[in-house]
Amino acid sequence: MRPTRPGHLVGILVVLALLTWALLHRFYGDIGWLLPWTAIPTLLLLAIGEGYSGWITKARIARKPGTKPVEPLAVARLAALAKASAYAGAAFGGGFAGFALHTVGILDRETPRSEFFIATGSFAACVVLVVAALYLEHACRVPKEPEDQKPK
Repeated sequence: MRPTRPGHLVGILVVLALLTWALLHRFYGDIGWLLPWTAIPTLLLLAIGEGYSGWITKARIARKPGTKPVEPLAVARLAALAKASAYAGAAFGGGFAGFALHTVGILDRETPRSEFFIATGSFAACVVLVVAALYLEHACRVPKEPEDQKPK
């Protein structure tokens, strides 16, 4: 499995932000629902969990004193989780960014103003999730062997 490229994540975010903005530009008045504020704490809790998992996994892989050895299959699962979370965070972040871009132009009305702040907070939480996922993915890498321990 190759490391996640941040450029791909930015590309997904930008494309989905523009697509969401274009759809909302056309259909915003017809939408009868509001953005849920609950996305913000949910995404932040996921980010905290992945960041903590990355910190613990990195210590276990490095065999720091007081840590148990880590199972290779568990590391593979964590790396897959990190990769999926990074892409999902970029995709949802793009949707929230598009929502914020559309509502920033109509902040004089009450409902779009509250949706702007919810979309902006959700976008920021998605960015935090992507950063935590990239850290977890980095923590799952096998450390390089020092030059003096390589087999000859």
